[in-house]
Amino acid sequence: MTTIKSTCSRCGDVKLQPMDLALELDPAEDSGVYRFACPTCAQIQRRPANARVVSVLLATGVPYEVVRTDLITESEISRFAEALGQDADFISMITSTT
Repeated sequence: MTTIKSTCSRCGDVKLQPMDLALELDPAEDSGVYRFACPTCAQIQRRPANARVVSVLLATGVPYEVVRTDLITESEISRFAEALGQDADFISMITSTT
């Protein structure tokens, strides 16, 4: 089984298995953040992951999730609600700005 070495801010170097980590990916970037609970002190650790680290973690089977940082605005919700009863072009509605 693959062993991944990382660092806990309290305990120093730790060895983890791929399922001990979780990778958060930004859909607009080729980087992300990985997190894990230290096997010694159980403190949650978050570390930046550049494109190379992301590639290695994915190749070893670390589970991941795509995290959107751009939240839906109130204006977008209002426009969508208004368009529900109409024959609207939803793609243009999403990409237009107010």
